[in-house]
Amino acid sequence: MASSRKSQPSLKPAKRIAVALSGGLDSVVLLDTVCKSQAKNKNTEIFVFHIHHGLQKPADDWLIFCEKLAQKYKVHFDFRLLHLDTKDGNTEARARAGRYEALADLCEEYGVEDLLLAHHQNDQAETVLLQLLRGAGVAGLSGMPANKFIQSGTTPITLWRPLLDQGRAELEAYAKEHKLKWIEDLSNQDRKYRRNAIRKDIIPKLEKIQPEAIANLARSASLLSEAQVLLDRLAVQDGKAILTKDGLDLKRLLNLHNSDQAAANNVLRYWLRANELAMPSQERLNSWWRDLVAVKADAQLEWMHDGKVIRLWRGQLQVVSPTSGQWVFKAITPSSQKPGLPAAWVKSAQKEGRITNKTRSGSEKLQTKPNSPRKTLKNLFQEADIPPWQRNAPLLYVDNELIAVAGVGVSHPHLVLSGPRVWPEWQEQALSV
Repeated sequence: MASSRKSQPSLKPAKRIAVALSGGLDSVVLLDTVCKSQAKNKNTEIFVFHIHHGLQKPADDWLIFCEKLAQKYKVHFDFRLLHLDTKDGNTEARARAGRYEALADLCEEYGVEDLLLAHHQNDQAETVLLQLLRGAGVAGLSGMPANKFIQSGTTPITLWRPLLDQGRAELEAYAKEHKLKWIEDLSNQDRKYRRNAIRKDIIPKLEKIQPEAIANLARSASLLSEAQVLLDRLAVQDGKAILTKDGLDLKRLLNLHNSDQAAANNVLRYWLRANELAMPSQERLNSWWRDLVAVKADAQLEWMHDGKVIRLWRGQLQVVSPTSGQWVFKAITPSSQKPGLPAAWVKSAQKEGRITNKTRSGSEKLQTKPNSPRKTLKNLFQEADIPPWQRNAPLLYVDNELIAVAGVGVSHPHLVLSGPRVWPEWQEQALSV
């Protein structure tokens, strides 16, 4: 992602809110109403955030339009540029996920705690129909919440959708009355996208059958959202001994499954949502239960789901993010008593390309403590109680000598207690999936 053309926020303390602006009708109306409602409120700073997807030729023009609109309203403006591979998977879903991630990143950068989104009643109706076609349960049919709390880094952010009770026709009427200008995204006419097909083909026919179809679908989503609150409360009650800090206790989950399968499904779905994972299809859910019922007490399972890994380890189901990373050499302060690798030696090895990363071959040994023998990595992993899926840890070599193993330790014979020194640290980074 890239960003530029930042406007400088005020240094005085103030509540900061942001509007996600695409340039379309709904977000332009939202920005106008927010700016007018806050015109006399000197304790609130308004930011405009735009996400440039780079998927269409006019995208640069949309960015310029949004920037000029922010200037017109005299509010702060910034944007992010997403880099999406259109050949890889569901572009629509990845663009949506990337958009939320970028907006959260902008909020964290500017200390914004309230982000306003311009989804309206028609969007909600379309979402409900999409979820129906997918065979979603109560959570999916609840549609988009009017507000939702998320955590981005150290910044708590609340997403608000203040237009959910307004239909598109009402927004158009407001825009025309106030002589607002907006951008028409031509991709919204492309029926190859399911949402567009529902908007153009299905909803107009439903409105002929039932004129209040859009409002009724949105109301159903609201009622189902209330039902989901009760289901979540029940999941917490049923899962009191099942939901743990580390995951799900398999033995107790299976006991609940044997006595009340619906309750067990509810606990499992609640846990998945708590980990921000999509709901599995019924087929996948049934497959998981078959695996869990058949697995032995000390066995291991691993499933890929929604870009994450779900693993069974020591009777606990856990969610793990796929990661990559790199070795970083952190300087140790001269006054510290902590040993480290000689800084000059490491710097020379880096410059001459004598540092390499390798994966395990099975015969490596390392001495991590004074007055102790070199031990195989297998023994060191066992002593550190490291799960099997983390035992393919990256190995750091200098001059073809094993110097460090991520999660295990550093070669003690190579450590010194004086002079400039550094400590090798493996820094993981979640993969974009």
